[in-house]
Amino acid sequence: MYRDDATNPRDEIELGSVLVSLLDPEPGKEAAFHRWYERDHFYAGVMIGAGFFAGRRFVATRELKDLRFPADTPILDGLRRGSYLTLYWMLAGHHAAIEGWSTQQVQGLIANDRMLPGRRPAHAGFYRHLWSGFRDRDGVPAELALDHPYAGVALVMLDRAPERAAALERWLREDHLPRALAGSPAAICLGLGPMPLSDAIPAYIPRPQGLERRTLLAVFLERDPRECWKDLFEPLGRAVEAAGLGRVTLAAPFIPTIPGSDRYCDEL
Repeated sequence: MYRDDATNPRDEIELGSVLVSLLDPEPGKEAAFHRWYERDHFYAGVMIGAGFFAGRRFVATRELKDLRFPADTPILDGLRRGSYLTLYWMLAGHHAAIEGWSTQQVQGLIANDRMLPGRRPAHAGFYRHLWSGFRDRDGVPAELALDHPYAGVALVMLDRAPERAAALERWLREDHLPRALAGSPAAICLGLGPMPLSDAIPAYIPRPQGLERRTLLAVFLERDPRECWKDLFEPLGRAVEAAGLGRVTLAAPFIPTIPGSDRYCDEL
């Protein structure tokens, strides 16, 4: 089952775009970073802004990072980077205003020493919601995915082969995903397209190259990623290359953080 990103005028709450943030704490300050982000920045930097309607934080422990591939990923500066993932949902039709507010808000936090020194950005960007694939006919809507207690999420970045964008999307939606999701712990797969960062975005945010050929999949899992990684995600990497449609440039699993707890800070 699929839903395309076509604005429904009768549906006020519709996922339009996504903010993806991957950060690392300074070594030795993991707990301080975690507390700053969840108790201050998660809200002051994002969630108090009009147009953001959901957000959730995830973490990659050392064991989860061991599952990442490929080793030569161009997305991160090494597979050990990007310990904490935060996903934010934004309302359809409001992206420009939301991005403008976000930029001003972060600049204000910087000016008031509210941005923790030593944090290390690994990847950040806005993504347009293109489509949603569902395992179940009447499953959890994409808009509720960050509120539902999923056991994990996987980010899969695909670099399309030249002139194969339409073919890759068709293969994903009509061939691979219907088979991969059926009967599996993967309940939702979101197809996301990267959006260029404006010049007003702070310079410390990495500027990724090759956006025009990238597709990001966000897959929500009902089981711990460690229990299903080899069956669900390693075959995707092999299959997309075998079909001549592109390659997986990053596949990375995460589990939810536990708000109000320092759990996992010593496992990065």
